[in-house]
Amino acid sequence: MRYVTYEQFRGSLLDALNLQGLLDKLSDFLLQSGFAGGYGWNPWDEYGDERDSMEALRDAILRQLIESGKLTPEMIEALRSGGEADPETLAEISQLLDDIIEALVDEGYLRVDSGSAMPDDTHQPLSGPGSVGQAAARSVKFELTEKGLDFLSYRALRSLLGPRGQGVAGSHETAALSTGIEAEAASRPYRFGDTMNLDGPATLLNAIAREGLKFPLDLQYSDLMVHQSPHRSTCATVLMLDCSHSMILYGEDRFTPAKKVALALAHLLRVQFPGDSLKCLLFHDSAEEIPLAELPTAQVGPYHTNTAEGLRLARRMLKGERKDMRQIIMITDGKPSAMTLPNGQIYTNSMGLDRQVLAEAFKEVGACRRENIAINTFMLARDPILVGFVKKMTEICRGKAYFTTPMTLGQYLLLDYMRNKTGKVS
Repeated sequence: MRYVTYEQFRGSLLDALNLQGLLDKLSDFLLQSGFAGGYGWNPWDEYGDERDSMEALRDAILRQLIESGKLTPEMIEALRSGGEADPETLAEISQLLDDIIEALVDEGYLRVDSGSAMPDDTHQPLSGPGSVGQAAARSVKFELTEKGLDFLSYRALRSLLGPRGQGVAGSHETAALSTGIEAEAASRPYRFGDTMNLDGPATLLNAIAREGLKFPLDLQYSDLMVHQSPHRSTCATVLMLDCSHSMILYGEDRFTPAKKVALALAHLLRVQFPGDSLKCLLFHDSAEEIPLAELPTAQVGPYHTNTAEGLRLARRMLKGERKDMRQIIMITDGKPSAMTLPNGQIYTNSMGLDRQVLAEAFKEVGACRRENIAINTFMLARDPILVGFVKKMTEICRGKAYFTTPMTLGQYLLLDYMRNKTGKVS
């Protein structure tokens, strides 16, 4: 007789870990916006600020495990002990981090680029700071996959709109009415070319009022009534993100929330507004278009704010769009401090509001108005001078302006996009 022996299952910490929850908590690390020379940058570190290295990813995962209480007391004690820690416990922690990264790669959220396994300098020590092992770990890079980017976009959208409920519009409403499947307005007489979404009771009442109640009723063309619903339009959007120096100054990162909003907006368009289009550009000393897939790795820099060049590029990007509406969404926190001269050189002036720079910016705003392009500005600053500039710009283009904080930026922007109605600057 054959016997089967059963043993108690002892699951590892990885089995009890929610990978999606961990990835969500790592979103700030994955979307970090720092730049060389900023907070946390070490000029004596020969490897620089390599936040896309495997070593940085392991450190970020370890911090999240500690904060969420996922490590055992023995592991916590080993981390506190430093050099006197139990080697077996440290090896267990290292293996857990490797298993988590491997699981994220297997699930398709991350992609690993091995790079060069060994550095060129053979005179480095084998262990410790500046060692061969540390250099090899830094040479292994990771990046978000499309699945990982889509997941972070979905989580950002859910967190931004969660407090506002689940009532999300399926497309943009306009003041015009058209015949359609949904009956959301009073019916009207049928005209050639309308969708045959007949209002049966109203059609029969017209026939009865004309012929009286008799059978069979003699229906005529003039009796036909059709339901009306709000006309649905499509929209082409260019999202302008300010990545100048001020977006990460004074201990507050404003650029990372802006990137989260951009990802959430992209996910919203794919799910709720599939007929819309979204493009993204960064403006600083100049301006350039970037694919949404490269948005997580975009960083701010020691730049000025060339608002005019950003608007100029946005207009060119919208010229080829064949949509009912075209709009620019600009997220910024600073005053225009740069402009592109006719010879291609960049003129900068950070001292106050330069009249020449302002005139160039207002010139581009006027061009947007002539081309029927709306500009919606989300200002992350409360300086009275900057508020005056934004109000003047909004007055010229008849757009909208919101003075928000990084915490409320997403809800303002996404709800405004869904409502899509005209408002005044208060």
